[in-house]
Amino acid sequence: MQERHNNRRLYFRELAETSANYYIPYITRWHEVRAGMKILEIGCGEGGNLLPFARLGCEVTGVDIASCRIEEARRFFRDEQAWGRFIAADILKLEEPACGYDIIISHDVLEHIGDKYRLLSRIAGCLVPGGIVFMSFPAWQMPFGGHQQICRSRILSHLPFVHLLPEALYKGVIRLSGESRACLQELLAIRSIRITIEAFERLVGQANLTIQDRTLYLVNPHYKVKFGLTPRLLKRPLSSVPYLRDFLSSSCFYILK
Repeated sequence: MQERHNNRRLYFRELAETSANYYIPYITRWHEVRAGMKILEIGCGEGGNLLPFARLGCEVTGVDIASCRIEEARRFFRDEQAWGRFIAADILKLEEPACGYDIIISHDVLEHIGDKYRLLSRIAGCLVPGGIVFMSFPAWQMPFGGHQQICRSRILSHLPFVHLLPEALYKGVIRLSGESRACLQELLAIRSIRITIEAFERLVGQANLTIQDRTLYLVNPHYKVKFGLTPRLLKRPLSSVPYLRDFLSSSCFYILK
């Protein structure tokens, strides 16, 4: 398990840095970002992704199902003297209207959602005319698509492709590594609701959204602040080969309209 999984303030700052250096520049290729715009992040965690938007004068709202993360987001924003609105709720069950947003962000959340079609449909109804969605997720088959980096075992947390083992064998490896029951359940849940590039793009069409851009990364931009690695695009022809690209895409960036 990496330090950032325990030190949430560190993780907050890392996300803020990646958001400022990579997410906002990517978004601005397709939609302006200016003061007064309404930004919603689904699965905001501690709110790090939203901090650069808040500093630009945007009205930011973060929704996350984990109330402890929402409390941390509020505290971290206060410490940064930034304004943000944070709601502890399941976006699919949120009763108050969540609409009228210029930009909606969903970063590394989709792979944790069972009913992806319902999520995408809800997102489509939350945008203003001309608004966009920035969505990113790791392809399931990529080396760490199973999120094994959350494991306490130093070996298992650094073992690529282990999540692609048959389920019974994968479960046995997790148990032999001494992981907690909660960790086992989380890893198996991720396995059960995994998402591929091809499945995602089919769902987008069904949910009344269109793909404005797809950018696949061989080296995730967030690995710059996490590991000091230079981000690398997955270029053609590999990025154009269905299913093969799933094994090579550490992060899939999409702009949806």
